[in-house]
Amino acid sequence: MKRLVTISIPVLNEADNIRPLMERLRAVAEIHHRYDFEFLFTDNASTDATFERLAIEARTDDRVRVIRFTRNFGFQTSILTNYLNARGDAAIQIDADLQDPPELFGEFLESWEQGYKVVYGIRRSRPENPLLSILRKVFYRVLARLSSVDLPVDAGDFRLIDRIVIEDLRRIKDETPYIRGAIAHLGYRQTGIPYDRSERQRGKSKFRLFSLIRLGVDGVCSQSTKPLELITLFGTTLSVLSLLGAIFYLAWSFLAAGKPQGFTTLVILILLSTSVQTAFIGLLGEYIGRIFKNTRQMPAPIIDQRIEPMRSRDADLSPAQGPQSASTTSQA
Repeated sequence: MKRLVTISIPVLNEADNIRPLMERLRAVAEIHHRYDFEFLFTDNASTDATFERLAIEARTDDRVRVIRFTRNFGFQTSILTNYLNARGDAAIQIDADLQDPPELFGEFLESWEQGYKVVYGIRRSRPENPLLSILRKVFYRVLARLSSVDLPVDAGDFRLIDRIVIEDLRRIKDETPYIRGAIAHLGYRQTGIPYDRSERQRGKSKFRLFSLIRLGVDGVCSQSTKPLELITLFGTTLSVLSLLGAIFYLAWSFLAAGKPQGFTTLVILILLSTSVQTAFIGLLGEYIGRIFKNTRQMPAPIIDQRIEPMRSRDADLSPAQGPQSASTTSQA
């Protein structure tokens, strides 16, 4: 009996990419005839014709499944929901923009058959601004150093995970999940496959500078409490230096002929101290904000519509009992 593999595709305003994406996915599925495939899309409330074009694809291919949210709940939540609704023995996540090659699925599946529970793509090169590329590499390495687990560097969300990993992800209760870190935290055997990322041909990237910064903050706060430890260490060091400085100036005022000068230095030190304290309070706020969000226990995401083929609707739907609410289901 063939093993089922879910191709997980989160989408947001990718109408122009749906047809070329499906053409390449079907071509890859034809090559790997040892497996059965399903193509599961999670639509983050696209405002263009993405959902309509997915519905057209579902009418002609009963392997296509679509889940549409009521609003944009974020890229990481979209990935997690996709995994939780996957029915395959393994799931391969790929973006709809085709910057990551579906043709690499074969190597992913080969490593999976060798016993690896997680197989991820390592971005050997990527067509983007050199400065941004350097900043990415620096961030990945800083995050890996801060993390208490083996977090792969130069790797995004292009990966294969085994069913056992999916089942463990069901226990995540986080409104701002960082999936890369969560999977690494589980500790399953993993391996990376290097590849060259392609340039986006259609549409625009949804990751602007602020989105990248937000993802970076989520990654740091999700993966480690070391920034809080560094705040404590820095604060203690600064306190000791301040005490030594106070003793020095006190001794100087008694022993020197005149009073110590340095109004400008004093102002600079006050401004520096204030800015550092503000940054640290902001970092503490990030951690507290995550705690607040997770204690509200708001349902996220809310599923608005589903497109399921008849054979899937008649089957056991237990894997799809992830985050959801009242929704409408269309028959493909």
